[in-house]
Amino acid sequence: MDSVEYKCPNCNADLKFSPATQRLECEYCESSFTVEEIKQICAAAENSIPPETLQAQQDFESHTNLYHCKSCGAEIMADDQQTATFCYYCHNPVILSGKMSGSYKPSKVIGFRLTRENAENAFKQWIKGRMFAPTDFKSQQQIEKITGLYVPFWLADCNIDVDYRGEGRKSRSWTSGDYRYTETSIYRLIRSGTVVTQGIPADGESKIEDALMEAIEPYDYNELKDFSMSYLSGFFADKYDVDKATVFPRIRERASKACLDILKDSISGYSADTPNQNNINFRSTDWHYILLPVWFMSYKYKGKVYEFAINGQTGKLAGTPPLSKGKLAAFCAAIGGIITILGTIGGGMMA
Repeated sequence: MDSVEYKCPNCNADLKFSPATQRLECEYCESSFTVEEIKQICAAAENSIPPETLQAQQDFESHTNLYHCKSCGAEIMADDQQTATFCYYCHNPVILSGKMSGSYKPSKVIGFRLTRENAENAFKQWIKGRMFAPTDFKSQQQIEKITGLYVPFWLADCNIDVDYRGEGRKSRSWTSGDYRYTETSIYRLIRSGTVVTQGIPADGESKIEDALMEAIEPYDYNELKDFSMSYLSGFFADKYDVDKATVFPRIRERASKACLDILKDSISGYSADTPNQNNINFRSTDWHYILLPVWFMSYKYKGKVYEFAINGQTGKLAGTPPLSKGKLAAFCAAIGGIITILGTIGGGMMA
């Protein structure tokens, strides 16, 4: 008899049967299901792929080139009308390594709203007040390295079972004669149900810092469109190298926080509340692989890579500029010289 292997509905890792709990458990994301639950979830997902989806994947394979950077390992996608010559991350040359697999075709995309001119002007405005940044960092040659890049993101819609048990306290105090009285009433708090979180993002690119991508959020997902190769015209796109199983802990953390916020908002009117039990169980997760627009630039200085990014839809920007110790030292020396001169003049006048 052939064995049956089930995948975790949340992170797609293998599920293993636990004799201790009599449940199918995921060692990777710690999700847990009864055998009947996982059968129902798998049965609902066994729909055939529509012919139009297969055709779209074939078109993607035919018209998408993959470029590989031998220096840092980055992999860049571009349509067959665009040629990538340098790596957006380390600025070294890239080589054409082949065509893309249809499995890497995104389902949705948000197109660029900011033009290159918009992005360059935003960078110039941002760097204007950074007087200790290296001169080369502000140069036109460096600014021209700003790249219009579609960054791969996973969007997760999570179905979460929540079970909360706790105690709420209400206190009132009053004075009678020479005595002060306090009455405390204790209430049992129960919150149980299913929470659905939609559109929780996590980028699927290991080369770009997660904190940088989170800093330029949010995107307006109402502008998501079905993916078309035309969106890549004139731009580049990253091939994702972080899969669903790897990003799920970040998704789980953000979704769990959203659940806790909902629970907190539902409990009011108490002077204090104490949780006794707080179970959050991810029943299933629906994934969407999408591309989001980012104007991106990296700069290597003193052996460290500094990154700068602009949300290509909203214009929100983030980054940390490098610090030129030479400029800082010169500035401190100039201030010290001015203080010395003022002190000398002041001393002469006193005399």
